[in-house]
Amino acid sequence: MNTYIVLLRGVTPTGKNRVPMAQLRQLLSDDADFHNVQTWIQSGNVILNTELPAKNVSGKVNRIIKENIGADLKIIVKTPAEIKAVLAENPFGEGYDISRVFFTLFNQLPDEKLVETLQSQDFGDDRFIFTPRAIYLFIPGSAAKTKLNNNFLERKLKIDATTRNFNTLSKMVKLATD
Repeated sequence: MNTYIVLLRGVTPTGKNRVPMAQLRQLLSDDADFHNVQTWIQSGNVILNTELPAKNVSGKVNRIIKENIGADLKIIVKTPAEIKAVLAENPFGEGYDISRVFFTLFNQLPDEKLVETLQSQDFGDDRFIFTPRAIYLFIPGSAAKTKLNNNFLERKLKIDATTRNFNTLSKMVKLATD
């Protein structure tokens, strides 16, 4: 049985991408492929157990949400070990305010040329470091005003991605491994 951390991209408190976590938890729990389903906060963080591979989990969770709730969301699926590695490999360690560090996760690697093009651009005080596991962002100012937002990264790298902070990822790993 695999344990996965399932991160929904683009959940909003109202509107077309509203996904009530209690309803989602029930829908996933009702599915024979998913067990021990937990959700954490309203922004689309799920932990579940399944025999399915990560790729199948992503598609199935998307389909369940779309058919029952109406939102068509991108779904990023990682193991607790993968998230632990992302946190451990954070290049913005000492000397950086961890509350200003963000982690962008994806299911598939972007094309190297797209990464190189992005790396050649100047984003002022905002910084990013790309690795095969994550895009690490240091945003000293307002995350709401940075050009290095999730939509921009998805568009430039042609990938589905979602961004979380250190506290959220740490909490998800703790819940998944307790």
